[in-house]
Amino acid sequence: MNKKIPFSPPDITQAEIDAVVEVMKSGWITSGPKTASFEEEMANYCGTNHAVALNSNTAGLELILKVLGICGEDEVITTPYTFAATSNVLLHRGIKPKFVDVKENSFLIDEQKIYDAITPKTKAIITVDFAGVPVDYDAVKSVIKAKNREDIVLISDSAHSFGASYKGEKVGGQMDFHVFSFHAVKNLTTAEGGAITYNNNNFKGKENLYKEFKYTSLHGQTKDALSKMKAGAWQYDIVTDGFKCNMTDIMAAIGSVQLKRFDDMMRIRKKIHGIYNEMLKEKEWAVLPFDKYENTETCYHLYPLRLKGVNEEQRNNVIQLMAEKDIATNVHFMPLPKLTVYKNLKYKLEDYPNAYSQYANEITLPLYSTLKFEDAEYVVKELVKTVEGILSK
Repeated sequence: MNKKIPFSPPDITQAEIDAVVEVMKSGWITSGPKTASFEEEMANYCGTNHAVALNSNTAGLELILKVLGICGEDEVITTPYTFAATSNVLLHRGIKPKFVDVKENSFLIDEQKIYDAITPKTKAIITVDFAGVPVDYDAVKSVIKAKNREDIVLISDSAHSFGASYKGEKVGGQMDFHVFSFHAVKNLTTAEGGAITYNNNNFKGKENLYKEFKYTSLHGQTKDALSKMKAGAWQYDIVTDGFKCNMTDIMAAIGSVQLKRFDDMMRIRKKIHGIYNEMLKEKEWAVLPFDKYENTETCYHLYPLRLKGVNEEQRNNVIQLMAEKDIATNVHFMPLPKLTVYKNLKYKLEDYPNAYSQYANEITLPLYSTLKFEDAEYVVKELVKTVEGILSK
């Protein structure tokens, strides 16, 4: 009988459960003191001046665009190699994304191609950290400096990279804004959830950017729920057509405990990543994923293996055969021009050959902090049998 290996279950302990019960008994379950303290903890961990807790990474990306007034005819450059959320937020704002292909043999945007993509209408660049690996932030800054366009807003979709390092510092304050995800499959989870981190609270001349983010995440109300619930303090104003995307204290309680456990969980992920590398490094068909370079270290969020000499159909067959062994694997990601909504907007996959090349033979192996080391070894052994069986035909 096969072992059953799921793809990415959350790592929840009694400590998270106790924290949620405490909040449930407190009488305050929506945004309140726990959310505020979690924001402080995140900012401290990331080494930034500010953190804004929200209900998703997606909300964070759109909130930045909203508060900075980026919409309509404005141009925003991003990558086609990402989950649809990165560019869907642009569609919500009436913006047609301007895609720049990834580098050859890389999952990350080609910084040099950004140079040619910049026009007088370019207002922002949204780069995407992948699998826990940060983009070369300084390279992007060098490009906009060379173009004499340092007015462009630099946003990092850092959904995958909470806990990663860039030039010796935790990801979170390198670009103008970083936006994290705390979805159930992420290294740190709040079930759903996300956060914006940044340093300059007067960015683009704003009087108090943190305050503006907070009230825009609550329908533009000048008072949050905690303030309004005080006896006699019912009056408020609506100062913008905001969203409803705040984080709750229930979610924040989970996140706060996860943050205390985070470094230990990441050490386990790193160990599993190392097991995979050690067992696959001699295989000619295995293109191992990024681990650690001089300036950058992944947070070991995903293990995106590429299978040299395997085409898209064969890769899909590998996934199916592994599933028949009760081992769940995945693909990260389908390039956006493969998806119906982007096809309908006239994007063509052939315009992004590097993105397709990365996708066509990529398979993501299970990587999570409750995965037993012997089970990680089992995954690789079964993968080797499966891939070499297909290649021998």
